[in-house]
Amino acid sequence: MAYRLAGKGRPLVLLHGWATHGGFFAPQFADLAASFQVLAPDLPGHGATPAPHPTVRHQADALRALLNALDLRGAMLVGWSMGAMVAWRALLDGAGERVAGLVVVDMSPRLGNDTGWPWGLRGAVQARGPQAARLLATDWAAFAPRIARRIFAAGSPHNTDLRRWVEGEVARCDAEAMAVLWLDLLAQDFRTDLGRLDLPTLILRGGLSQLYPAGTADWLATALPQARQVTFAASGHAPHLEEPERFNEIITGFATGLPP
Repeated sequence: MAYRLAGKGRPLVLLHGWATHGGFFAPQFADLAASFQVLAPDLPGHGATPAPHPTVRHQADALRALLNALDLRGAMLVGWSMGAMVAWRALLDGAGERVAGLVVVDMSPRLGNDTGWPWGLRGAVQARGPQAARLLATDWAAFAPRIARRIFAAGSPHNTDLRRWVEGEVARCDAEAMAVLWLDLLAQDFRTDLGRLDLPTLILRGGLSQLYPAGTADWLATALPQARQVTFAASGHAPHLEEPERFNEIITGFATGLPP
């Protein structure tokens, strides 16, 4: 699995979202590598790690293998969007002995909504899942700009160059792999398992997220035994890009307070 690695100190493992790659954490590399060992893999199916049929479990297995290969200890996992599911799966499958803390960035344990679960992705994604996957596979060029725009807060003033870069990077993804992974993401449900993740956890949510309601973070903060949450009032789905200085400050404080 391809990865970026810089700095020394406690390992911070930055796990990107669907249709992105480790380079989306560039503002963190520029700052956090002065105090920590910062690792950002390209999860299978993304960036420089091609995979025709990626799944969350496949990605979690690759993450555990990388933690073992680099012999990382006392690591903090930072899972943005899909990356949070990868972190949860890896921890549930045995990565906990190498991990001291967890950060979840704007994510739900289940994407689909129903009458008893309103905290998934906004919209009836479960019903349109197979249809959406077919469209993703056949017309990714049309979907990519819309996906990229929803990463940011609606109407936000974030610089045009950053938005253009995000749209370009999303457009470069393998359409078939993204369609396969999209269906796998819709099939995930971590709600009954999160209580087993008894480690210090920070829930970060974008106050202007176009993807998840505020109640999602509230639910996670209750379900995870040692969780607390922080809201980024000016951010959408990507506070590490939209408010990078505050994001890095909060990450630094949380990582510094973790046990060895």
